[in-house]
Amino acid sequence: MSSVQRQLSQLLGAWRWKRRAEYSLYSATGIHCRSFCSPPSGPEEAIEIHKKKLFLWFSHLPQEEKQFGGYFSPETMHVDPLILERNAEERAGLLTSPLQTQTPSSGHVTVEQLFETTDAWSEDRGLNVLLYGAVGTGKSTVVRKLVLDWCAGATLTHFKLLVPFSCEDLGQLSKAVSLRDLVGRKYLHLKKHPLLGGEGNQARDVLFLFNGMEKMKLDFRIGATELCSDPNEVLPPGVVVVNLLRKYLLPEASVLVTTRLSALDRIPQKYVTRYAQICGFNDPDRQRAYFTSRLMQQTGETAHNNEAHGLIELLYLNLQRESQLAAACFLPSYCWLTCATLHFLHFTDAKAPIRTLTGIYTSFLRLNFGGEVLGTGTGTNAAIQEQHNSLMLYVVRTVGKLAFDGVTNKRTSFSEEELEQWIGGKTKTDEELRQLAMFRTDVLDFFLAPCVESFKHSPEDPSKIDQKRYVFAVPAMQEYLAALYVVLGENKSALEKMTKQVSVAIGQASEDVSAIFNILSKFIPLRIFTVFNLLKLFPKLYEKISIKNQGSIARTMAAEMFRTEDRHNEDVLDQVEQSLLGVHGPEPQQISEAQPFELYPIFMGGLLHYGNRVLLQQLGCSIQSTTVVQITHALRKYLVRVLSYLILELSQPQPPEELMDLLLLLYEFQNPRLTAEVLASIRSIRLTNVRMTSLKCFVLSSVLSCTPASYHLEELDLSSCLLTQDRLPMLWPAFRHTFKLNLQFNSLGPESCILLRDLLLDPESCIRSLQLCDNTLLESGASTLLEAFPENQSLTHLSLMHTGLGDRGAQELAERLQQHKGLQELNVAYNNIGDRTAMTLVDACREHPSIHTVHLYLNPLTDVGKQSLYVRGDPKSQSGRRVKVLASVTEGSDLSEDWHPILSVIQKNISSWDRQRVKEQLKVFLRDLEWGRQQQQSFWKRLHFRRVEKGIRQTLRMLEKDTIPPSSGKSKWAINTRR
Repeated sequence: MSSVQRQLSQLLGAWRWKRRAEYSLYSATGIHCRSFCSPPSGPEEAIEIHKKKLFLWFSHLPQEEKQFGGYFSPETMHVDPLILERNAEERAGLLTSPLQTQTPSSGHVTVEQLFETTDAWSEDRGLNVLLYGAVGTGKSTVVRKLVLDWCAGATLTHFKLLVPFSCEDLGQLSKAVSLRDLVGRKYLHLKKHPLLGGEGNQARDVLFLFNGMEKMKLDFRIGATELCSDPNEVLPPGVVVVNLLRKYLLPEASVLVTTRLSALDRIPQKYVTRYAQICGFNDPDRQRAYFTSRLMQQTGETAHNNEAHGLIELLYLNLQRESQLAAACFLPSYCWLTCATLHFLHFTDAKAPIRTLTGIYTSFLRLNFGGEVLGTGTGTNAAIQEQHNSLMLYVVRTVGKLAFDGVTNKRTSFSEEELEQWIGGKTKTDEELRQLAMFRTDVLDFFLAPCVESFKHSPEDPSKIDQKRYVFAVPAMQEYLAALYVVLGENKSALEKMTKQVSVAIGQASEDVSAIFNILSKFIPLRIFTVFNLLKLFPKLYEKISIKNQGSIARTMAAEMFRTEDRHNEDVLDQVEQSLLGVHGPEPQQISEAQPFELYPIFMGGLLHYGNRVLLQQLGCSIQSTTVVQITHALRKYLVRVLSYLILELSQPQPPEELMDLLLLLYEFQNPRLTAEVLASIRSIRLTNVRMTSLKCFVLSSVLSCTPASYHLEELDLSSCLLTQDRLPMLWPAFRHTFKLNLQFNSLGPESCILLRDLLLDPESCIRSLQLCDNTLLESGASTLLEAFPENQSLTHLSLMHTGLGDRGAQELAERLQQHKGLQELNVAYNNIGDRTAMTLVDACREHPSIHTVHLYLNPLTDVGKQSLYVRGDPKSQSGRRVKVLASVTEGSDLSEDWHPILSVIQKNISSWDRQRVKEQLKVFLRDLEWGRQQQQSFWKRLHFRRVEKGIRQTLRMLEKDTIPPSSGKSKWAINTRR
């Protein structure tokens, strides 16, 4: 009797422990149960638990969404794609054009409308709805939104229970299981739910959802799949799904299946009640709604929202023109890529995780092809499935090969014959043909689209129909796939690939047998092993060949980066933006395929980054670490060699746009050591006229941050870069690595001087020259900047020309000059400074221990004031220092020795200054020159005066005709008159 009591006591203790564990589990998930009742007390409570858990699971966003800053949720970013109900006869039909904007004959429906009662519906028989679409049309997004809306009670409310399954998960199950156990395995709280018991017609309130049916092998033949009506009977998962669709198992339940086009016929037509096709975004308004939901919710900052609104308007204009982008954004996946790229280009934040353009494209492919394998979907041969041919690798070997051929031959469009040649042209076996058929049906249209321009420019002639050409949906995708094709080594010849396989086999065999042969060689003559020893040399020979091949890849990258024909193109990031937003202006008369492929080498470098290699590994595309090391070593050598040749031997600086592309390559590579060694050969970075967006500022600072603290640029030229004060904090690390900082002709205001003051006060800063010409700093900004004078010791040249100082700002500058002992040259020209303040400033400069030059031209100075300034700057007494004062092209009756730098500055900046003010000043110069020429007795001096006058008159005529060319550096007429 005591043993029985002990057993009962143990059972009671175990039961209590189980109840406590279940109670803690449900409490942790936020589901509060009544006391002493941890499991669901009834079917209704189990369904509420189910809804809460489903909502948590389906609210989880992929890792790729975090690059947007984490401001999104499925509710705010979802835009319904076009869903069309199809008849059984037209179920495989597609829209006639990706640019079709009018609604087709069959009306737009929602998923909820697909489950409304029809003639085929009865209470004892549920509906089977097959929802299908091509890759990227939004099937998974529709399923996610459907489940979340059901959990929230917003749709399909007549179904009490929604049970979603991933067919990829079901396809991995090898153990037989019953329907109830299958549900309970994933949803424990539903294991014994009465709606799944098969009693009465309770199952009419249940909706099963099977997502991705193409990933399961379903066989509807009676001989291969037995009939079953018992939800408790143990069967293979595929048999359970087949019986649900046959309506033998829980016939009252409804079933929603999603699949791709190639798997559409796997379910016999008699088992499908309704067909519906997801057709993506077929009109610009849907696309605009998607862009708005993505770009307008980045932050709460007004400036960012205003910029996002401008981007959306430009996008919408481009879409309305039926551009190639509109054809690409027919697929919601490309809308995602467009938003991700624009977010990267315009909303890069230094505080956010580092992102790269290569990483965005790799993440895009992982979102659409992650875990996908290439199978035929037919037959029962399990060995075929076990081969696990990566779908992405198949894309690289076919579409990537086409892309590589286009990049090599500078072509962006391809004919149907070329597609046939490069994609599946050499298939031989039935298995390869089946795989090719599936690939063309599901995947090919994802990457290639009909060329919109060929439709626009070709006449409406039936004979021209056969000349239809295809392009990559997004131009950058061609360069990405071509780069991936090369980096993966797929461009090798068949002999090279066979050599690699033989080398690996011999290397593995030699390692295993080497020890045995070393022992036997002590007893048997060594000449017997001659053949074996020769074979052992084969892997070493292949290794040398492989290193040479990787060197050729690096050489290709370096050559593509410095192509002579690309020197005058815009930088790569601006080209990417133009491909998305379009070029707003008159379109060219002729279509030219001479498109630069400058992203190609940059993608090659980005693909070698460890983060991208991890993502590619998940896609079945493996890049070996040894390959990365070999390419990196060779690339370092070639880049340094090319840069040294351009700088030292040719004395030819890189064009600003090309230099920006080089910085982007180093940024995409994400290799600090390589970056530091390449930058060691660069002493100046001149990015004049490059539109410095937040991304470009971040790229510049990130690249320079890789250099050691001892590395300093002789000059960092960011003049005319459209910089604003909110860009300066992002450039702080770059500023600390330069001696001469040029920020002329930007949009910096008084608040910008706060950061510049802190920069001058930074003990690690070593700025010697600071040029701030043509920025509206005003008196308040200058006052802030001058606060750094007492502690800064490095600054020697300060240019505040045309910054709006006025007399008060110049007066404060004169008072503070003595606080900075190292200043040597001061430029306050064109600042509306009068005679009295100018004299005070020159007196302060003369008393300064080191200032030797002060610029005061283009200020409203009188003739008497100018003469007085020259006298004060060059005192006759021995007590005062001589200071060179540049106020006019003349000094009394003589031509000033500094007339040339004055006129050069005017000519260089004339395109951005007030034309009327410059004309008045040039007329003053002419009057001074004419008076000085009349005072001269020497014929040669008068001739020199006339030459200078001629150049000024020529500039005045150009001003009056408004034909001033853009700033291009030195003044041509000033150089001519100097000779």
